[in-house]
Amino acid sequence: MKSKSNNNLRELLENRAAKHSDKTFLSSEADGRSWTYLEFNQAVNRAANLLLDNKIKKGDVVSLLLQNSAEYVIAYFACFKIGAIANPVNSLLKAKEIEYVIGDSEAKLLLVNSQFFAELSESSAPAGGFAPRERLSHLQNIIQFDDEAEATKNFSEELEQTEIESSDEAIIIYTSGTTGKPKGCLLTHQNLIANARQITEWLGFNENDRLLTIMPLFHMNAVSVTTMTALYASASTVVSLKFSASKFWQIVSDYKITSFGSVATMLSMLLANSGQRSAVRGQSGNPKSKIQNPKSETLRFAMCGSAPVPAEVLRKFEETFDCLVIEGYGLSESTCRSTFNPPNKTRRAGSCGKPIGNEMKIFDENDKEVPIGELGEIVLRGENIFKGYFKNDKATRKAFQNGWFHTGDIGYRDADGFFYIADRKSDMIIRGGENIYPREIDELLYKHPSVESAAVIGVADELYGEEVAAFVVLKKGKTASDEDLINFCKIHLADYKCPKKVYFVEDIPKGATGKLLKRELTRIYNELK
Repeated sequence: MKSKSNNNLRELLENRAAKHSDKTFLSSEADGRSWTYLEFNQAVNRAANLLLDNKIKKGDVVSLLLQNSAEYVIAYFACFKIGAIANPVNSLLKAKEIEYVIGDSEAKLLLVNSQFFAELSESSAPAGGFAPRERLSHLQNIIQFDDEAEATKNFSEELEQTEIESSDEAIIIYTSGTTGKPKGCLLTHQNLIANARQITEWLGFNENDRLLTIMPLFHMNAVSVTTMTALYASASTVVSLKFSASKFWQIVSDYKITSFGSVATMLSMLLANSGQRSAVRGQSGNPKSKIQNPKSETLRFAMCGSAPVPAEVLRKFEETFDCLVIEGYGLSESTCRSTFNPPNKTRRAGSCGKPIGNEMKIFDENDKEVPIGELGEIVLRGENIFKGYFKNDKATRKAFQNGWFHTGDIGYRDADGFFYIADRKSDMIIRGGENIYPREIDELLYKHPSVESAAVIGVADELYGEEVAAFVVLKKGKTASDEDLINFCKIHLADYKCPKKVYFVEDIPKGATGKLLKRELTRIYNELK
């Protein structure tokens, strides 16, 4: 499927549009709109001409502050077509955080959905629209982009040529900033095409697939796994405004979805909602014992990433819905996916799978590969690995050592080549000289019959340096004391690993992609102690 002519994303889209002009590429679940490959290419050209009319040229940054929509996908490709760099902005951020991302990226233009104007008002002042404050000195204009047809109605569907190299930057996406201020991660046209090819070939996607985008398009999971991959495979993609457990199965049924991107939180929510679906199905007299939508036979598997799926959640999801969960691993710095399990029952629960095209190894602190089964830092190398951090040579040099990108994640490889994630290096707890990896404790707590969700962090301790604290959400109608859960852990874990304190909370803070925000738990702990 790889073609020498697909040197950049403009060529890839135009080649697909020429070959599959009448095939549906993009559908908007929110309002029922759809675009064939040809229509999508034309819409992108109109949007690209809008950018050119606003003095955007190759190498300029365009910030995108949009909700999940067809407009978001069109905006991305409008940037790609003229060699501009798309800068997706997390729409959950507050005004100061938005300002930082737009300012640090040196964006010259902002495409925004009107619902986010309130957030912008703190960092921009109205002036016949919006005008940036002096500290956003690079920003020249802000354009409302709620409706691509309305916004681009005066622009041509023909687009002038731009010389674009495979090594040119296509996206600058900001990391979550778990170790400091967010860093701008530069991804090239080659990075995006390579990762789309790797995912397509590993998972066996083809033009008959229809992928569902319910992950936020301001993260690479949605961009790479269900958008770029759909384009590369000549398949179709459906974009949904946001994930809804109550609407999910209807969308799968209506659009004949074959696969979707997710995180563990979503799978847990679907499981929690399954009882309600079962009751409704029962009223209709359906005799099936499994909770399975009879119109969703097209669904092959769920792709899951961002954070490891607790083994108990994975097992229950597959049993309940008769749908495989294919776990993978990756970072923005690897475009998205670096590994996936095989898309069949040979996949291994608890493993993030095998490398899908890049190299992956486990190194010790001296950058030497460790033996099979031993813990070490995960390092990556390959054509999907990012170019570097924007205006941050120090961080780039630190990340790339001896030709390998150091992820900061701790894992190991088994004898069959499957990789396992133990934890982030920065989350490791050191208690009295003993290393503790929180995920091991998280996994165990999930198995307690009263626990809905759990997360463990290290907290300061005068005697041991750090001690283990657990935050737990109980299932509705279930009870458990902190002593119950500590004793449950002591049955299965060495005493030094067991929580010394359990805090019962209504919810565990999560980011937009479902990652547990353990730094937020640290803040909550400091308030509670």
